[in-house]
Amino acid sequence: MPNPSILVMKIREAEEYIRARTKVRPKVGLVLGTGLGDFDDRDLDIAFRIPFGDIPHFPVTAVESHAGEMLLAKFHGHDTVIFRGRIHGYEGYRFREVAFPVRVMKALGVETVILTNAVGGMNPAYKPGTIMIVTDHINLTGDNPLIGPNDDELGPRFPDMSEPYDRKLIALAEQVAAEKKVPVEKGVFVGVMGPNLETAAEYRFLRMIGADVVGMSLIAEDIAAIHGSQKVLAFSVVTDMCLPDELKPASIPEILKVAGRTAPKLMSLVAGILEQL
Repeated sequence: MPNPSILVMKIREAEEYIRARTKVRPKVGLVLGTGLGDFDDRDLDIAFRIPFGDIPHFPVTAVESHAGEMLLAKFHGHDTVIFRGRIHGYEGYRFREVAFPVRVMKALGVETVILTNAVGGMNPAYKPGTIMIVTDHINLTGDNPLIGPNDDELGPRFPDMSEPYDRKLIALAEQVAAEKKVPVEKGVFVGVMGPNLETAAEYRFLRMIGADVVGMSLIAEDIAAIHGSQKVLAFSVVTDMCLPDELKPASIPEILKVAGRTAPKLMSLVAGILEQL
Protein backbone atom coordinates (compact mmCIF):
# COMPACT_ATOMS: atom_id res chain seq x y z
CA MET A 1 0.00 0.00 0.00
CA PRO A 2 1.37 3.45 -0.89
CA ASN A 3 1.86 5.93 1.91
CA PRO A 4 -1.02 8.39 2.36
CA SER A 5 -0.53 11.89 1.01
CA ILE A 6 0.00 14.86 3.30
CA LEU A 7 -3.55 15.98 2.48
CA VAL A 8 -5.02 12.62 3.50
CA MET A 9 -3.06 12.67 6.76
CA LYS A 10 -4.38 16.15 7.55
CA ILE A 11 -7.94 15.02 6.79
CA ARG A 12 -7.52 12.03 9.12
CA GLU A 13 -6.21 14.22 11.95
CA ALA A 14 -9.18 16.58 11.62
CA GLU A 15 -11.58 13.63 11.45
CA GLU A 16 -10.08 11.99 14.55
CA TYR A 17 -10.28 15.25 16.49
CA ILE A 18 -13.99 15.61 15.69
CA ARG A 19 -14.89 11.95 16.24
CA ALA A 20 -13.26 12.01 19.67
CA ARG A 21 -15.66 14.76 20.75
CA THR A 22 -19.04 13.63 19.47
CA LYS A 23 -20.96 10.47 18.64
CA VAL A 24 -22.85 12.17 15.80
CA ARG A 25 -22.14 10.43 12.48
CA PRO A 26 -23.43 12.80 9.80
CA LYS A 27 -24.70 11.69 6.41
CA VAL A 28 -25.63 15.22 5.31
CA GLY A 29 -23.38 18.27 5.11
CA LEU A 30 -24.63 21.87 4.87
CA VAL A 31 -22.52 24.93 4.03
CA LEU A 32 -24.12 28.30 4.81
CA GLY A 33 -22.85 31.25 2.80
CA THR A 34 -22.80 35.03 3.18
CA GLY A 35 -25.64 36.25 5.37
CA LEU A 36 -27.29 32.82 5.42
CA GLY A 37 -25.89 31.38 8.65
CA ASP A 38 -28.19 32.99 11.20
CA PHE A 39 -31.07 30.52 11.37
CA ASP A 40 -32.98 29.56 14.49
CA ASP A 41 -30.97 27.14 16.65
CA ARG A 42 -34.28 25.80 17.98
CA ASP A 43 -34.50 23.80 14.74
CA LEU A 44 -31.35 21.95 15.80
CA ASP A 45 -30.43 19.40 18.41
CA ILE A 46 -26.80 20.52 18.64
CA ALA A 47 -24.35 17.91 19.90
CA PHE A 48 -21.11 19.72 19.11
CA ARG A 49 -20.09 23.29 18.22
CA ILE A 50 -16.55 24.40 17.52
CA PRO A 51 -14.73 27.29 15.75
CA PHE A 52 -12.90 26.35 12.57
CA GLY A 53 -9.62 27.43 14.13
CA ASP A 54 -9.84 24.74 16.83
CA ILE A 55 -9.98 21.89 14.29
CA PRO A 56 -6.57 20.63 13.14
CA HIS A 57 -5.54 22.04 9.74
CA PHE A 58 -8.82 23.89 9.19
CA PRO A 59 -8.42 27.22 7.37
CA VAL A 60 -9.99 30.18 9.17
CA THR A 61 -12.20 32.84 7.62
CA ALA A 62 -12.28 36.49 8.62
CA VAL A 63 -15.04 37.53 6.20
CA GLU A 64 -17.93 39.60 7.53
CA SER A 65 -21.10 37.55 8.22
CA HIS A 66 -19.21 34.23 8.20
CA ALA A 67 -19.25 32.86 11.75
CA GLY A 68 -16.53 30.33 10.99
CA GLU A 69 -17.85 27.52 13.11
CA MET A 70 -18.86 23.89 12.67
CA LEU A 71 -21.98 22.35 14.19
CA LEU A 72 -22.81 18.66 14.46
CA ALA A 73 -26.51 18.31 15.07
CA LYS A 74 -29.73 16.45 14.46
CA PHE A 75 -31.54 18.50 11.82
CA HIS A 76 -34.99 17.38 10.64
CA GLY A 77 -34.27 13.73 11.25
CA HIS A 78 -30.73 13.65 9.92
CA ASP A 79 -27.36 13.71 11.62
CA THR A 80 -25.88 16.76 9.92
CA VAL A 81 -22.61 18.66 9.88
CA ILE A 82 -23.21 22.38 9.35
CA PHE A 83 -20.56 24.92 8.43
CA ARG A 84 -21.64 28.43 9.37
CA GLY A 85 -19.50 30.31 6.93
CA ARG A 86 -16.85 29.16 4.50
CA ILE A 87 -13.33 29.85 3.27
CA HIS A 88 -12.71 31.84 0.08
CA GLY A 89 -9.83 31.87 -2.36
CA TYR A 90 -9.60 35.65 -2.22
CA GLU A 91 -8.61 35.39 1.46
CA GLY A 92 -5.28 34.00 0.27
CA TYR A 93 -6.08 30.28 0.34
CA ARG A 94 -5.55 27.85 -2.51
CA PHE A 95 -8.59 25.85 -3.55
CA ARG A 96 -7.11 22.69 -2.00
CA GLU A 97 -7.44 24.50 1.33
CA VAL A 98 -10.85 25.99 0.50
CA ALA A 99 -12.14 22.47 -0.16
CA PHE A 100 -10.64 21.00 3.01
CA PRO A 101 -13.89 21.20 5.05
CA VAL A 102 -15.71 19.22 2.34
CA ARG A 103 -12.94 16.61 2.45
CA VAL A 104 -13.45 16.32 6.21
CA MET A 105 -17.21 16.01 5.65
CA LYS A 106 -16.52 13.00 3.43
CA ALA A 107 -14.23 11.43 6.03
CA LEU A 108 -16.97 11.82 8.65
CA GLY A 109 -19.40 9.90 6.44
CA VAL A 110 -21.29 12.66 4.62
CA GLU A 111 -22.91 11.40 1.41
CA THR A 112 -25.04 14.43 0.47
CA VAL A 113 -23.63 17.98 0.43
CA ILE A 114 -25.91 21.02 0.31
CA LEU A 115 -24.13 24.25 -0.60
CA THR A 116 -25.54 27.78 -0.32
CA ASN A 117 -24.15 31.14 -1.28
CA ALA A 118 -25.04 34.76 -1.95
CA VAL A 119 -24.66 35.92 -5.55
CA GLY A 120 -25.14 38.76 -7.97
CA GLY A 121 -28.01 38.27 -10.39
CA MET A 122 -27.35 38.79 -14.10
CA ASN A 123 -30.53 37.19 -15.43
CA PRO A 124 -32.97 40.10 -15.80
CA ALA A 125 -35.85 37.78 -14.81
CA TYR A 126 -34.39 37.57 -11.29
CA LYS A 127 -34.62 40.09 -8.47
CA PRO A 128 -33.01 40.49 -5.04
CA GLY A 129 -34.21 37.64 -2.85
CA THR A 130 -34.55 35.14 -5.70
CA ILE A 131 -33.53 31.60 -4.71
CA MET A 132 -31.84 29.81 -7.60
CA ILE A 133 -31.21 26.06 -7.71
CA VAL A 134 -27.82 25.62 -9.36
CA THR A 135 -27.98 23.23 -12.32
CA ASP A 136 -24.43 23.78 -13.61
CA HIS A 137 -21.44 26.04 -13.20
CA ILE A 138 -18.61 27.77 -15.06
CA ASN A 139 -15.25 27.94 -13.31
CA LEU A 140 -13.46 31.21 -14.10
CA THR A 141 -11.57 31.37 -10.81
CA GLY A 142 -8.23 30.24 -12.23
CA ASP A 143 -7.91 27.56 -9.53
CA ASN A 144 -9.00 23.99 -8.89
CA PRO A 145 -8.80 21.89 -5.70
CA LEU A 146 -7.46 18.93 -7.70
CA ILE A 147 -4.31 20.66 -8.94
CA GLY A 148 -1.21 18.73 -7.89
CA PRO A 149 -0.61 15.02 -7.23
CA ASN A 150 -3.81 12.98 -7.01
CA ASP A 151 -4.42 10.65 -4.07
CA ASP A 152 -6.58 7.76 -5.27
CA GLU A 153 -7.95 7.41 -1.75
CA LEU A 154 -9.79 10.70 -2.26
CA GLY A 155 -10.99 10.14 -5.82
CA PRO A 156 -9.96 9.60 -9.45
CA ARG A 157 -7.36 11.66 -11.27
CA PHE A 158 -9.92 12.89 -13.83
CA PRO A 159 -13.38 13.05 -12.21
CA ASP A 160 -16.34 13.33 -14.55
CA MET A 161 -18.30 16.59 -14.26
CA SER A 162 -21.31 15.77 -16.45
CA GLU A 163 -23.55 15.98 -13.36
CA PRO A 164 -21.94 18.46 -10.94
CA TYR A 165 -25.30 18.99 -9.20
CA ASP A 166 -27.42 15.90 -8.61
CA ARG A 167 -30.45 15.82 -10.91
CA LYS A 168 -32.61 13.81 -8.51
CA LEU A 169 -31.88 16.27 -5.70
CA ILE A 170 -32.71 19.18 -8.03
CA ALA A 171 -36.05 17.54 -8.85
CA LEU A 172 -36.71 16.99 -5.14
CA ALA A 173 -35.88 20.64 -4.41
CA GLU A 174 -38.37 21.75 -7.07
CA GLN A 175 -41.02 19.46 -5.62
CA VAL A 176 -40.51 20.71 -2.07
CA ALA A 177 -40.48 24.33 -3.25
CA ALA A 178 -43.84 23.81 -4.95
CA GLU A 179 -45.29 22.16 -1.84
CA LYS A 180 -44.08 24.98 0.40
CA LYS A 181 -44.98 27.67 -2.15
CA VAL A 182 -41.41 28.97 -2.13
CA PRO A 183 -40.63 30.49 -5.55
CA VAL A 184 -37.39 29.17 -7.06
CA GLU A 185 -35.51 29.47 -10.32
CA LYS A 186 -32.98 27.15 -11.94
CA GLY A 187 -29.82 28.40 -13.54
CA VAL A 188 -26.07 28.46 -14.09
CA PHE A 189 -23.56 29.84 -11.58
CA VAL A 190 -20.25 31.33 -12.69
CA GLY A 191 -17.45 31.41 -10.14
CA VAL A 192 -14.85 34.18 -10.10
CA MET A 193 -11.99 34.75 -7.69
CA GLY A 194 -12.80 38.26 -6.42
CA PRO A 195 -12.69 40.02 -4.03
CA ASN A 196 -13.62 42.99 -6.20
CA LEU A 197 -17.05 43.00 -7.78
CA GLU A 198 -17.22 42.93 -11.56
CA THR A 199 -17.28 45.72 -14.13
CA ALA A 200 -20.23 46.29 -16.45
CA ALA A 201 -18.23 44.79 -19.33
CA GLU A 202 -17.44 41.70 -17.25
CA TYR A 203 -21.10 41.22 -16.30
CA ARG A 204 -22.02 41.51 -19.97
CA PHE A 205 -19.43 38.88 -20.87
CA LEU A 206 -20.47 36.49 -18.08
CA ARG A 207 -24.10 36.71 -19.14
CA MET A 208 -23.12 36.15 -22.77
CA ILE A 209 -21.33 32.88 -21.96
CA GLY A 210 -24.42 31.47 -20.27
CA ALA A 211 -24.32 32.41 -16.59
CA ASP A 212 -27.38 33.55 -14.63
CA VAL A 213 -25.58 34.49 -11.41
CA VAL A 214 -22.01 35.22 -10.32
CA GLY A 215 -20.19 34.66 -7.04
CA MET A 216 -16.86 33.95 -5.34
CA SER A 217 -17.51 30.56 -3.77
CA LEU A 218 -19.10 27.13 -4.44
CA ILE A 219 -16.71 25.94 -7.17
CA ALA A 220 -13.94 24.42 -5.04
CA GLU A 221 -16.41 22.71 -2.72
CA ASP A 222 -18.45 21.22 -5.54
CA ILE A 223 -15.42 19.86 -7.41
CA ALA A 224 -14.01 18.28 -4.25
CA ALA A 225 -17.38 16.72 -3.42
CA ILE A 226 -17.75 15.26 -6.90
CA HIS A 227 -14.16 14.01 -6.71
CA GLY A 228 -15.19 12.19 -3.52
CA SER A 229 -18.35 10.68 -5.10
CA GLN A 230 -20.73 12.78 -3.01
CA LYS A 231 -24.07 14.07 -4.24
CA VAL A 232 -24.35 17.86 -4.35
CA LEU A 233 -27.31 20.23 -4.24
CA ALA A 234 -26.65 23.97 -4.35
CA PHE A 235 -28.72 27.10 -3.82
CA SER A 236 -27.71 30.62 -4.77
CA VAL A 237 -29.53 33.57 -3.20
CA VAL A 238 -29.57 36.68 -5.39
CA THR A 239 -28.67 39.61 -3.14
CA ASP A 240 -28.15 42.32 -5.76
CA MET A 241 -28.73 42.81 -9.46
CA CYS A 242 -25.79 43.08 -11.85
CA LEU A 243 -27.36 44.40 -15.05
CA PRO A 244 -24.60 46.18 -17.00
CA ASP A 245 -26.86 48.90 -18.44
CA GLU A 246 -28.32 49.72 -15.02
CA LEU A 247 -25.28 49.10 -12.83
CA LYS A 248 -25.15 50.86 -9.48
CA PRO A 249 -22.54 50.68 -6.68
CA ALA A 250 -23.08 47.59 -4.53
CA SER A 251 -24.00 48.04 -0.86
CA ILE A 252 -22.61 45.31 1.41
CA PRO A 253 -25.09 46.12 4.22
CA GLU A 254 -27.95 45.84 1.73
CA ILE A 255 -26.55 42.54 0.38
CA LEU A 256 -26.45 41.14 3.93
CA LYS A 257 -29.94 42.45 4.59
CA VAL A 258 -31.37 40.69 1.53
CA ALA A 259 -29.55 37.46 2.41
CA GLY A 260 -30.84 37.58 5.97
CA ARG A 261 -34.38 38.24 4.80
CA THR A 262 -34.25 35.28 2.40
CA ALA A 263 -32.51 32.83 4.75
CA PRO A 264 -35.69 31.60 6.51
CA LYS A 265 -37.29 30.65 3.18
CA LEU A 266 -34.12 28.88 2.11
CA MET A 267 -33.80 26.97 5.37
CA SER A 268 -37.48 25.97 5.18
CA LEU A 269 -36.73 24.57 1.75
CA VAL A 270 -33.64 22.70 2.99
CA ALA A 271 -35.62 21.32 5.92
CA GLY A 272 -38.32 20.02 3.58
CA ILE A 273 -35.72 18.34 1.41
CA LEU A 274 -34.08 16.63 4.38
CA GLU A 275 -37.45 15.35 5.58
CA GLN A 276 -37.87 13.53 2.26
CA LEU A 277 -34.36 12.20 1.80
